[in-house]
Amino acid sequence: MPGPVFDRIAIFGAGLIGSSIALAAREYRAAKKVVLFDKSEDVRARARSLNLGEVAETMEAACSGADCIILCVPVGAIGETTEAIAPYLQAGVILTDVGSVKEKALESMSAHCPEGVFLIPGHPIAGTEKSGPEAGFASLFRNAWHILTPLPQQDEPYNSAVDRLASFWEMLGAKVEIMEAARHDRVLAITSHLPHLIAYNIVSTAHDMESVGEGEVVKYSAGGFRDFTRIAASDPTMWRDVFLNNKEAVLETLGRFSEDLAALQRAIRWDDGETLFREFERARGIRKAIVEAGQDTDETNFGRNRPPKK
Repeated sequence: MPGPVFDRIAIFGAGLIGSSIALAAREYRAAKKVVLFDKSEDVRARARSLNLGEVAETMEAACSGADCIILCVPVGAIGETTEAIAPYLQAGVILTDVGSVKEKALESMSAHCPEGVFLIPGHPIAGTEKSGPEAGFASLFRNAWHILTPLPQQDEPYNSAVDRLASFWEMLGAKVEIMEAARHDRVLAITSHLPHLIAYNIVSTAHDMESVGEGEVVKYSAGGFRDFTRIAASDPTMWRDVFLNNKEAVLETLGRFSEDLAALQRAIRWDDGETLFREFERARGIRKAIVEAGQDTDETNFGRNRPPKK
């Protein structure tokens, strides 16, 4: 087994992703020491009780001696967090993040990143609808993609730092992909951001219907609606920041989606079964491709075949 990639990693933000990195880095021995900091005193106390690693009481203490710093904070807080820790960043340290938006993250981090620091934005394509330090688990990143969006046209020391960070994530079980930041944001707009926006919207619509449906929306919710509610249970602060920071790509994708939805609306209105069947069949093909790529399982009913509660 290869030795640890880093001597000391400092994780800022002890939520689902931050706590999972801490647990994974320790279990898979990707770092000799793990230090966490969270601006919330309550979260720090919970992280300490869960034995996620050393919990620092100040940003300076967290950064001291770290050779890799990972920002696991909402996208909207990345800039201010980078500014706050900038005085404590030593030359040669790797600074990365886990935000779902990369262009704005790169822009806000670059504005405050001291010279000599290797700034390498990143994004693990992994997560659950749960949040908080209790939600973390070491296997979260196993077989998941981790996208790095390094700065263009860098020298050999920077490229070596990118390789080192990639090795760290590979030790956590992730598959690493290098991608340009703008491309990342366009891809995630359709694969992640828009689905979350739709989920939040349809669950809100159902909530409004609940007042006139006398409980039927919840009582008779089928699998499709349950899946929407799972997605819509995600951290609202994180997703608010995602949409505000990736609005150009999201709005472009939302416009295309609205056009396609209008076409289906017309097909239903005019009893155009041929169009409906063709579009549904095409969608089934996408699902088949996702399963074949190992991004999901074809287990019946998404693994929910279990007897109802008595």
